[in-house]
Amino acid sequence: METLMGSGTWKWRAMDWPAAAVSGFAAGAVLMVLDLVWSALFNPDGPWRTSHMIAPILTGADQPSSYEFRLGVVATSLGIHYLLGTVFGMVMAALLVQAKLDSTPGRAMLAGALMGFALYLINFHLLVALFPWLTALRGIDTLAAHAVFGVAAAYLYTRLKRTAGE
Repeated sequence: METLMGSGTWKWRAMDWPAAAVSGFAAGAVLMVLDLVWSALFNPDGPWRTSHMIAPILTGADQPSSYEFRLGVVATSLGIHYLLGTVFGMVMAALLVQAKLDSTPGRAMLAGALMGFALYLINFHLLVALFPWLTALRGIDTLAAHAVFGVAAAYLYTRLKRTAGE
């Protein structure tokens, strides 16, 4: 039985929490820029639609009939987005480290893409029970952006993490 379960001495692998937090924050910035550019170019509702969808997670406000720029909405949305990006970056880094997928950037980026896909499923297929208006953000563009978030967070973590000797 021990052969099937390994040595039975699994240990928590140390990780670089600040690097994980910075990686998630920076990957969140990448995701926000992608969303802003994509929405400005291809979304008939304009570039501020996502901000109007994210801000009510905290404010509980009703969905507006138009998606014009509003400083309070955008600031609230950015705060939520960067906080979640930082948290998800730390969770992702912890999973990468514990699964020993952080040894090379390529392995980490592949795992990051898969975790970004999982994050999309959680956010837009499970959490919609709490935030039903987020179903409007479902789509291949949002899925791709979350995969890019995962790739960016994983890559940045492999580049920013400090080793035991540093």
